[in-house]
Amino acid sequence: MTLVLRYAARSDRGLVRSNNQDSVYAGPRLLSLADGMGGHVAGEVASKVVIAALAPLDDDEPSEDLLGQLREATLAGNGAIAELVASDPDLDGMGTTLSAILFAGNRIGLVHVGDSRVYLRRNGQFTQITHDDTFVQSLIDEGRITEDEAATHPQRSLLLKALTGHEVEPTLTVREARPGDRYLLCSDGLSGPVSHETLSEAIQIPDPQECADRMIELALRGGGPDNVTVIIADVVDVDYGDNHPIVGGAAGNGSDETPPPDSAASRASAMTTPRPEPRKVEQPPPPDPKVKRRKRVRLVVGLLLLLVLLGAGAVAARIWVNNQYFVGEGDGGEIAIFQGVRGSVLGLSLNSQLQGSCDPNVATCDKFYVDDLEQFGKEEVRNGNNTFGNIVEAREFVRGLRSKFGLPDCDSLVTSPSTPTPTTEPGTQPGQLTSTTTPLVPTSDQVTTTTTTPTLPGTSSAQTSEQVEPRPGVNCRNPRDEDKGGG
Repeated sequence: MTLVLRYAARSDRGLVRSNNQDSVYAGPRLLSLADGMGGHVAGEVASKVVIAALAPLDDDEPSEDLLGQLREATLAGNGAIAELVASDPDLDGMGTTLSAILFAGNRIGLVHVGDSRVYLRRNGQFTQITHDDTFVQSLIDEGRITEDEAATHPQRSLLLKALTGHEVEPTLTVREARPGDRYLLCSDGLSGPVSHETLSEAIQIPDPQECADRMIELALRGGGPDNVTVIIADVVDVDYGDNHPIVGGAAGNGSDETPPPDSAASRASAMTTPRPEPRKVEQPPPPDPKVKRRKRVRLVVGLLLLLVLLGAGAVAARIWVNNQYFVGEGDGGEIAIFQGVRGSVLGLSLNSQLQGSCDPNVATCDKFYVDDLEQFGKEEVRNGNNTFGNIVEAREFVRGLRSKFGLPDCDSLVTSPSTPTPTTEPGTQPGQLTSTTTPLVPTSDQVTTTTTTPTLPGTSSAQTSEQVEPRPGVNCRNPRDEDKGGG
């Protein structure tokens, strides 16, 4: 007995969302679906990264350790999300659900994280075989609310587990595959607006593609409040199985989207995915075509992963750079605040000057130049690694430079005492000690203390003064009249 899969996959943006954050991959061995979350771009990136991490399993030889393969690929995808978040903390909160089946003859491995679902129809019975990792499901499990109450609960979308880059342990199970089994994998864009009873009726449509189309139509008729993605897969005992993988949703770069037609039904039918060609299972293709197919799949998956990482990296880098500030030497040598980071790439500067040394919120201000600082301050501005997460911190740093390392105005320099010029006191001999007597506490027996001060030969304690020479840029600064004012 040779068991193979016949499958169809569909993904639709829905009637409310502006973009599709779901990603789907369906192939001869792998059925996988991810529902991204975390903003306009982040959700797409998260679902793409995880699906790209699992896609190579479709081309690998069957292994006895199905769950090990699934777990390793899932954690690799979660690790890729962690790297993106680490490069830009603003992406923290980005994540995705995952439901995937790895097929190996009479066995399937199942991995699940989040609230996307996998259903099984066997012998006329339609059952959900995954358990939602949600807050409302935990309330149902505890008997605190019913299924009907969960459908309208205000926290029905709260996930307890998802792939967000943080440590997570996916749910992994092995199941027996039987001829006649039909699997439905779907995002909550289908299971939310469409009841279990309605799904159990639609799943009976014999053709997988027509069944998938019907599921999309039902979701759109229910208001299409979210992205909706569906995989229908039949386990059959025949000589031919489906061969070509289907990539859709965000992972397909929107290639399955069409302009909205006049009705939900026509919209759904306009999204029909081309039927895959059959493959002879018991007669493997010649070695060369097989190698070519494997290389082609690897190339497609590799390019997909590369594009995802490059696009996500560019977005993350741009966001990070735009949230960096530093203090450096600006136009005309003025101390200035820059947005971005020091340096350039391919001749393009990675920063731009935002303001000079004066706070634009201050009415009057003397501009400060790098040459108006002591040497340490000059080096800190020209060669320092000062970086700040916001412009307020950068302005505080500039004020600190002024107060700690700013040179005094040249006009403010005053005479300072020079080294004492000793002279000889009249009536003393060279080397003689002079003394003064000061009474401490008057008593009947007068007590005195004697302070002796040495006098150098031929000197006295008279002092002279000399003028300090102003040296702009060295020991003082000359404010420039034209530089006074706010901003």
